[in-house]
Amino acid sequence: MKLSEILKREYVKTAILLAVVVVSVFAFWIGLTTALKTEYPMLAVASGSMEPTLYKGDLIMVQGVSTGYDIKVGPKDSAEPGDIIVFHRPTDPSELIVHRAIDKELRGGTWFFQTKGDANFSPDSWELAEDHLVGKVVGHVSHIGYIPLFLREFLWTPIGMILIVALLLLFLFYDYIPLPGKKDQQDAP
Repeated sequence: MKLSEILKREYVKTAILLAVVVVSVFAFWIGLTTALKTEYPMLAVASGSMEPTLYKGDLIMVQGVSTGYDIKVGPKDSAEPGDIIVFHRPTDPSELIVHRAIDKELRGGTWFFQTKGDANFSPDSWELAEDHLVGKVVGHVSHIGYIPLFLREFLWTPIGMILIVALLLLFLFYDYIPLPGKKDQQDAP
């Protein structure tokens, strides 16, 4: 068998495996967004404003809400604390915030919320309209959120992208890189 035929076969196998992994990840994400009815079903907590309830690096699961009526409100120390909600920051809609809903009011058919981070001394300075809501937190896993935080803060930079490409190439062609002490399969008895 020629080396070029072997390379083609191994390359094809690797490409198929990679395609299956990519399709599986997208199918999983689409399934989550459909089941939880939000475009952001999982997020990493990026600050300590919700400590001790949620810590930086926690991975949260978010369920979409149809209206502000579905959100419970109340301080964290009350008998029934309010829901922890995810919303677009009113002053910068590109930023997502995770804080507790402590009060709400219906005005002109729209719910408006007062929010506060559990670790913050005072409520947030903005008034949050329900159209900024992403959803409410329905679960979390400690420390797993550091992975997406690392990816966002380092790997999506030019240096990080070069590192990703180099590691992928190394993975794909590892069997064909001559290393000291590494025996070829043809040399084996």
